[in-house]
Amino acid sequence: MRTAVVTGAGSGLGRAIAAELIERGYRVHVTDVDAGAADRVSAELGSEARGSALDIRDEAACRGLAESIGRTGSLDLWVNNAGVFFSGVPWEQSAERRQTMLDVNVTGLMNGTIAALGPMRAAGRGHVVNVVSLAGIVAAPGEVAYSATKHAAMAFTLGTLFDLRRSGIKGIELSAVCPDGIWTPMLEDKLDDPDAAPSFSGRLLTAGEVAKEVGRLTERPRPILIVPRWRGPFLRFVDLFPRISLRLLPLVMRDARRKQRRYKKLIEAGKWP
Repeated sequence: MRTAVVTGAGSGLGRAIAAELIERGYRVHVTDVDAGAADRVSAELGSEARGSALDIRDEAACRGLAESIGRTGSLDLWVNNAGVFFSGVPWEQSAERRQTMLDVNVTGLMNGTIAALGPMRAAGRGHVVNVVSLAGIVAAPGEVAYSATKHAAMAFTLGTLFDLRRSGIKGIELSAVCPDGIWTPMLEDKLDDPDAAPSFSGRLLTAGEVAKEVGRLTERPRPILIVPRWRGPFLRFVDLFPRISLRLLPLVMRDARRKQRRYKKLIEAGKWP
């Protein structure tokens, strides 16, 4: 049986990914910084789930988990899903909040990736899936520090894949998953936050939708997966032509705020998701 690790799986997208992988025949290590949440989800998902605490900021803990799995079997898949999000203009955010996002979204993702590559390189095969965000493609206003961490995550994911191939390692895949805004606990308190409006600017996704895309990705790996795919070209245009984007910014933000208010009404009325 194939074995997977999912970080940040105590709720939201991580839990949905763990459930999807079990349906696809994986034995899943459900990890979370909150040990109780990991154990609870593990119990809910059944016999093919194993719950444990994991703080991805702890490099030794990540390596320890990967090595323990490698000693008793194979580590086939590692999903770096854990992340934190604080909105706000950068000059008003505290150094502590910026550092927390860097520690979790960047250093934690690096720790998980490098830990997984240990047993995967020894076996000559494996797949690391890094949940990035569309914020890793575009400099999202109101979410700038978060977006900066996701740009770093994207660069690390693709650069590590390039280095694997440069080293002659062809059996290990790395993928960056870049979903639009997802209705998870990360956004549940952001319905009235104008700085978080960019997360509502497209089509708000459910954790289940994105988890199914991650499941398909494990069967047909690719370097970058954008969900939904049509958002990729639009957001790349924003980065390619920043002078035009600056002119369009007021219109784009008004539309994003309108959609945010619309989702709030639907959610409060019980009409979505």
